[in-house]
Amino acid sequence: MTSNSKEEPTDDRVLRVTKWSGYVIAPVLFLAFVSLYSLPGQTELYFAWGISPDLTVLVMGSGYGAGAYFFVRVVTVAEWHRVHVLFPGIAVFTLAMGAATWFHWAAFNTDHFSTWLWVFLYVVTPVLIPALWLSNGRTDPRKAAPGDARVPTVIRWGSGFIGLVLTAVILVFFIAPQAMIEHWPWAVSPLTSRVLLGWAAVFSVVNMYFAFESRWSAARIPIQSLVIWFGLMLVGFVRAWGDVDPTNPLLWILLGVLVVYLLGMSGLYVWMGRR
Repeated sequence: MTSNSKEEPTDDRVLRVTKWSGYVIAPVLFLAFVSLYSLPGQTELYFAWGISPDLTVLVMGSGYGAGAYFFVRVVTVAEWHRVHVLFPGIAVFTLAMGAATWFHWAAFNTDHFSTWLWVFLYVVTPVLIPALWLSNGRTDPRKAAPGDARVPTVIRWGSGFIGLVLTAVILVFFIAPQAMIEHWPWAVSPLTSRVLLGWAAVFSVVNMYFAFESRWSAARIPIQSLVIWFGLMLVGFVRAWGDVDPTNPLLWILLGVLVVYLLGMSGLYVWMGRR
């Protein structure tokens, strides 16, 4: 029996448009990583706006470094499900960067090329990333291949709960950044507070989304990316320790969370790899 209707293929392939987008995005993110992470004190000269203190620049650079690695993997893997988990978090991040740019346009250096590259990036990607996620998601068979390990339910739902709570907190602070400015353990402005919250939203949204993904093969690359990100951030804290207020309890909570998650994700990666 034949039918004229066409079903969406579920061969788990990464679409050509997704790969080509990765070919463009990865070098841009790598350039941002190199410039921010290697020259944190010179953003007045080469970035879209002058950022201080250096720790904020290093945190941003860490995220771009992990993002560059992730999009390299997007263009090198054959199966979509191996990278799809990070796309919702990246989509929310691009929306946050677009909103922050809109709210704080007066802070940007409109005479610098990097400003217009930033504007182009965060006008295009809030549409592009969700579109790629939705269109490529149709190829996902949404079932584990034979031999693919399953992430324990308690880990997934624990991740989802933490992500939900953190996302709610991020949303409150993004709407009213003054609360974050008053209590943060290093100096942030309304613009940089919203930018940092946008980065935090990548992590929180991915944690929520991960609750619904049981395939270990879908978690490996996202975990690799997060380990790179958190590791670079911790190095950034060492490099710019003079920027923080060590008497602020929130600093130690933040560092504790970074260390616990870094060790926890690394341990999960090793444990699941042996199953």
